[in-house]
Amino acid sequence: MTHPTTMVLARYADGGRGLDDAALWSVEVHLDTCGDCREELARNVTPATTDVLGRVAVSLDRAIDTSPLPARRRTYAVAVHRRRLAWALAPWLAVTVAVLGCGVLLNSAEPSLPSLVLLLAPVAPLPGVAVAWSRRTDPVWELIATTPAAGLAMVLRHTLAVLVVVLPALLAAGASTGTSLVLILLPCLAFTAATLALGAFIGVRRAAIGLGTAWSAAVLLPSVAARSLSPVLQPGSDAVWAVITVALAAVTLFAAPHFRRLTSGN
Repeated sequence: MTHPTTMVLARYADGGRGLDDAALWSVEVHLDTCGDCREELARNVTPATTDVLGRVAVSLDRAIDTSPLPARRRTYAVAVHRRRLAWALAPWLAVTVAVLGCGVLLNSAEPSLPSLVLLLAPVAPLPGVAVAWSRRTDPVWELIATTPAAGLAMVLRHTLAVLVVVLPALLAAGASTGTSLVLILLPCLAFTAATLALGAFIGVRRAAIGLGTAWSAAVLLPSVAARSLSPVLQPGSDAVWAVITVALAAVTLFAAPHFRRLTSGN
């Protein structure tokens, strides 16, 4: 490392007289990383500069002492975001609960049908999860997505807000129809984790739509048409669902950096 000479530092302290722009820039860059040269510069500061710095310090101290303490309040963007999120989620969650209620009524009216609550459990939270992290439903989404609080932590908070409503409704519907609560809970959590894991790469909304469509076409509709529950939801499959849920949760954690991209909310 080449240090500026004492004469160069003295000229720099005197306002840079006799130094060209390149020399000034070089000295400034060096001072950012060299404590010894900063100390040497302080010894070469002129009395006039010292007087100015002293008056500025006194003025700042006075302003800090007389200024009111900053108010502790939420930022406007976060407050608006939470209100809009609640309004955006409310209709989707209401529809989800209503569909589960219809499933209970249909099973009561047609006992020969397979458990509709069990068939709907994996996809029940997906509409809410898709809406909870989507630029299409939140006008201030870009602003929130670029804040330091954004990322997987915020996605998980939004997802938890959905599950807090959907899970009790699912469990209540399952209990009223005598359906295994474990087989309701595990597929629901597995598909939620799958949505987040896949959403880290293609967007949460696209992942929710894709997984919901695939489940409906491969399991839900064929089970209703055949009036027989799919093997993937038969008793004894709960251990497989538990392993899948844990594995997908781990994938989601490893994919956390991808949630810092704006595209993860499409």
